[in-house]
Amino acid sequence: MPITLSICIVNWNTRELLRACLQSIYRYPPDAPFEVIVVDNASSDGSAAMVRTEFSQAVLIANAENLGYARGNNQAIQQAQGEYILLLNPDTEVFPDTLNCALAFLKAHPEAGAIGAKQLFPDGRVQPSVRGFPTPANLLWEVSGLARLFPRALGGYRMRAFTYDRIAEVDQPMATFLMARRAVVEQVGLMDEAFPLFFNDVDWCYRIKQAGWRIYFVPEAQVLHYGGASTRQVRLSAIRESHRALEAFYRKHYRGRLNPLLYALCVGAIRLGGRLRVQFARLQGAREQESDSVAHN
Repeated sequence: MPITLSICIVNWNTRELLRACLQSIYRYPPDAPFEVIVVDNASSDGSAAMVRTEFSQAVLIANAENLGYARGNNQAIQQAQGEYILLLNPDTEVFPDTLNCALAFLKAHPEAGAIGAKQLFPDGRVQPSVRGFPTPANLLWEVSGLARLFPRALGGYRMRAFTYDRIAEVDQPMATFLMARRAVVEQVGLMDEAFPLFFNDVDWCYRIKQAGWRIYFVPEAQVLHYGGASTRQVRLSAIRESHRALEAFYRKHYRGRLNPLLYALCVGAIRLGGRLRVQFARLQGAREQESDSVAHN
C-alpha cells in the first residue's frame, strides 16, 4: 500500500526527547500508511543506537558528522516515499489527533501547500510559533522597538497580535512541525543548504508562497514542544548563526531588488541586532552563574 505520510526527524544529541517523540508517534499514528525517517547528525549521546535498538520500524540515517539541519532534512526528504512530508523536531510529542488533523486539512484544502500546528509548552501555554517574513518594514519595526509599542499595526514579523485560536493563512510556521505536500517539494525543491541551521525553513516557506501555494496555521493540530533542546547546547554561536542566516536571506531575496541604501540599512540593522542579542545573552548567562554560585554557597 502506498505510503501517505513520511515523518522526517533530524536529531542531534537529544536522545531522551527523541525517544519520547517516537513513542508518541507510534502511540498515536495516523489512520493511513506512514513511515518515520530519523536522521542523526553524529550525536554523541547514543541517539542512533537507541533508535536502532528500540525503533527498528523507523528508517535510520546515521551520519558520521553533523551535516546541519537543512542537509539532514534533505536526506530524509529524498528518502521519503509519502504523498505528504512532515518535518518534525525531536523535542516534540504528538497528541492522539495531531497527525490525522493535519492530513485531513491538507486533503480538504488543495490550495494549501504546507501547514503548521499549534505548539504547546509542557505546562500547556501556547508557544509563539508563527512569524511573518522579515521584510524591510517588518525588520525595521522590530529593531526600532515600534513593533512592541504597536503590535497589531507594526508587529508583523513576530506576529505579536496573532491569537493562535483560529485557522489562518500565514507566512512561516516554524518547522518544529511543518507538513507539506510532495507536489510542493517537487515544485520548489529541497531546503537550501546555504542555510545550514537557521532560516532554511523561512527560505523554504518563502519559495512555497512565491510558487503560488498557501500556507496555513491549523490550531486543531497540536504538538507538545519542549523547545531549543539542540540549540541551547551552543547558545551564543546559535544566536550569531541566526543573524548570519538572516543576512544571507537578505542577500538571496532582497539584494538587487531593494534600493541600495535601504538594503544597507537592513543589513546594518541585522548586524546590530545580532550584537545586542549576544551581549544580552552573555549578561543573562553571567547572572545565572552568579545566582547558581550564591545558591550553592
